[in-house]
Amino acid sequence: MRPRVSLGRVVDDLGATLLEHVYGDVGRPDELGAVVFHDPSDQPVLPASALVLGIGLSVSPELVRRLGEQRVAALVVRAPVPLTDEVRAAADEAGVVVLGLRRGVTWGHLNEMLRSLLAPGSDPGPADEAVLGGLPAGDLFAVANAIAALLDGPVTIEDRSSRVLAFSGRQDEADSSRVDTILGRQVPERYARVLHERGVFRELLRGDQPVYIEPIPDRINGFVVPRVAIRVRAGDEVLGSIWAAVPGPLSDERNDALREAANLVALHLLRVRAGADVQRRMRADLLNAALEGGVGAGEALERLGLSSQPLLVLGVALDERDTSDSARVMHDRQGLSDAFALHLHAVHPSAVAAAIGAVTYGLVPATGAPEKAGSRAERILQGFLDRLGDRLPSITAVGPVAHDLSDVARSRSSVDRVLRLLRDGRPRRRIGRFDELQGEALISELRDLAAARGEKPTGALARLAEYDDEHRGNLIQTLRAWLDAFGDTVLAAESVGVHQNTFRYRLRRVADVGQCDLSDPDQRFGLMVQLRALRP
Repeated sequence: MRPRVSLGRVVDDLGATLLEHVYGDVGRPDELGAVVFHDPSDQPVLPASALVLGIGLSVSPELVRRLGEQRVAALVVRAPVPLTDEVRAAADEAGVVVLGLRRGVTWGHLNEMLRSLLAPGSDPGPADEAVLGGLPAGDLFAVANAIAALLDGPVTIEDRSSRVLAFSGRQDEADSSRVDTILGRQVPERYARVLHERGVFRELLRGDQPVYIEPIPDRINGFVVPRVAIRVRAGDEVLGSIWAAVPGPLSDERNDALREAANLVALHLLRVRAGADVQRRMRADLLNAALEGGVGAGEALERLGLSSQPLLVLGVALDERDTSDSARVMHDRQGLSDAFALHLHAVHPSAVAAAIGAVTYGLVPATGAPEKAGSRAERILQGFLDRLGDRLPSITAVGPVAHDLSDVARSRSSVDRVLRLLRDGRPRRRIGRFDELQGEALISELRDLAAARGEKPTGALARLAEYDDEHRGNLIQTLRAWLDAFGDTVLAAESVGVHQNTFRYRLRRVADVGQCDLSDPDQRFGLMVQLRALRP
């Protein structure tokens, strides 16, 4: 799916509220290639005509020239943006436009709006086959601007939870409450509460007619502009709503236009949903084929744009302790998968992620020194967990670097083994690397094999267990503490909270009752394996 949006379109649609044009020519017709976060300590791979989000960066001539060498279209930094003559000269020479992110706008919000704008439709065919109502299919920003022109007022298109999906221009003609809605991506709670108390949402969901809302006084921001809203539905399902800031009640002609617009928005929302589902299934099928390592793995990697390069396999899954609410689990898994795909795309535009069963796998090109690939992957996952917070408790895994097709399948298997360890709480962490946890993985699989065979303790361990059962003893505890301490009696005694002499006496009883020679390394190793695999 190729984007169909130029830099000028981005500035026109988002500039009034989210971005400000600082310097450079935004009138070039070139399509934007991707949206990429800039990491000064780990330079990302930048496709041509990329829009670079410079979090924490200040504009310098060197930075602008470096971005120009990679054919970057524009750089976004936090406003206000002081420019020197040297920076302006470098921007002219490099052809890089400088934009400012307005105060109060989060980088995540800007990234989501840009992604929505850059991928307005999901039909990869000719443009004339992807038109609904004379507008590009799924291009909600274009639809919002068209409705705003019909109603002569700024418009937002929102989902069922009052989250902003797209908005028109001229938002400065509304009021500060509308600005808060766009900046926060959702109707402010104080405003939503009043709407609920007035029964606006109930009236909105009840019928297909536009609902006029009188101005709501706001002590904080002084809300003074009326609203008109209408629900957007497909059949019996409510998809969202359209909200317009207007000076007063609409005329009959404009009411009719708004009703027709609601039907058009429903088609576009369904197209966005269907396109997202098709793309998600296609991406999951290709990724699954690549991770399986079978006959079609090479073709799948080629179609994903990831062939002929070393790859990192990452895995993310919910830390599911309670699976009784299956609907909630499925919803959370999908949300986690979408969030991870968004995060990986921001880190590397060529990365791909998709949910396969309960796990979302990611394939990321392994750039830089091979010996640092694992650490880089760990930083990617840590950044994702930091942004995700605690709402969706998750575990993540990093597989070994894959240099060929067979390595990809092995790396995926390693990710699964690590996720299982983390899910079982061994060890207690949220990020695991296979190169650090291979030993634990082998012990876990040995434990599974013993359980499948119905293995029971035999020999010395069986005799110790029988003695402990009959005499309420602690010989197995003593043996485990001594082995864990590598024969350090002082450390072992402290771990079980007894005097050293008492511990030495118990250790002699272990040798006598178990009829074993603790000075024999083979017997010690055998006992350690039994203790780990059988857990008497």
